[in-house]
Amino acid sequence: MAELDSPPGLAHFVPLRQPSSWGRQLWSGEAASTVSREQGVGGGVRLLLRAEGVVVLAAALAAYAQFGAGWGVFTVWLLAPDLSMLGYLTGPRVGAALYNAAHSYAGAVALLVLGALAAMPWAVAGGLIWCVHIGLDRALGYGLKYGSGFGATHLGRIGPADPW
Repeated sequence: MAELDSPPGLAHFVPLRQPSSWGRQLWSGEAASTVSREQGVGGGVRLLLRAEGVVVLAAALAAYAQFGAGWGVFTVWLLAPDLSMLGYLTGPRVGAALYNAAHSYAGAVALLVLGALAAMPWAVAGGLIWCVHIGLDRALGYGLKYGSGFGATHLGRIGPADPW
């Protein structure tokens, strides 16, 4: 039976449910709009960004080897930036902000500059270890996070694909 407002012959074409949102996710700061996974970085750009991570990893590792701060210190501090993932215990937005602060080259390079200018060997060693960590993460495809969840990164989606 057709509703009173609709034309008589078109009443049966009205959809009964909303279109599926499969393959789309809501990104932080974009209320009521969606961004599909396919709009993330891909192809040659993704490959270039990951290759950049390999170059930073190799350069920082070579510099650390020349610096001679010791490999025991290196192994102890290599995974320290990943402690920022504890921020995800309070929610995805706080987790992403803390993770991004610890996985941005800005902090690592600032520590390197401080160490070089102030003649603080511990800061130089820490900055190099930090750069190695970030380079390794980028080379493996772990990018900076969006506030929508841990798997949404600037290098594309990580983790298993949604089965739905």
